[in-house]
Amino acid sequence: MQVDIIDRGMRREEAPGIALSAERVVKRFGTGDAGVVALDDVSVGFASRRMTAIMGPSGSGKSTLMHCLAGLDGVTSGRIALGEHELSGMSDQELTVLRREHLGFVFQSFNLLPAFNAEQNIMLPLELAGVKPDREWFRTLVSTLGIHDRLRHRPSELSGGQQQRVAIARALINRPDVVFCDEPTGSLDSRSGQEVLSFLRESVDRFGQTVLMVTHDPRAAAIADRVVFLADGRIVGEDTRPTTDSVLEALRDLGA
Repeated sequence: MQVDIIDRGMRREEAPGIALSAERVVKRFGTGDAGVVALDDVSVGFASRRMTAIMGPSGSGKSTLMHCLAGLDGVTSGRIALGEHELSGMSDQELTVLRREHLGFVFQSFNLLPAFNAEQNIMLPLELAGVKPDREWFRTLVSTLGIHDRLRHRPSELSGGQQQRVAIARALINRPDVVFCDEPTGSLDSRSGQEVLSFLRESVDRFGQTVLMVTHDPRAAAIADRVVFLADGRIVGEDTRPTTDSVLEALRDLGA
């Protein structure tokens, strides 16, 4: 049975607003007998100033949901809203501007430009938008992430963990409404992965950031305020007090 869920607030006393929502979203790939329904009547809201993890078995639709929520892929039917912005009716150009001005992205593969040094990679979203950087915010980011002494280094001169920290700084430099993280620790060793997760958690608690993370790692999901579970393109449950053990149990129940 489909579960329609709106975040109820977890680790803080105040009730947060809804930063991002999907309403009766369907995403179909292909047509006819060859068609595949990747998202099947999904309705869910994601709270501001919270970290939410999305989990599920392979092929459950979690990455497709993230791509639709971020305006990287269109929906077949339904509605996606980022605050007052409804994505479903936007043109490609309008979506490009919205992503540049309101969203941040952290990917498993870092996606840094090899010819740019760390500082240039971090500043790239502002350069593309023609926005003057807030140097105080920049210094706060690079200091908190521990990369202030690596700013003149190119990606090939940085470790995987350092590259991902640069990618996180790039995602946060324009103070986005939502940061999307797609398996942010997938290419990292356990120590570097934990450091990255700790900063993502700190970005929520200290800076009031909203983070949406797709992950297969129960330890990563356990730092979130809430975990949303998908199976066969439908939301089948949530955990608003996640621990590694509770997430593992839920995944076992889903056959993941």
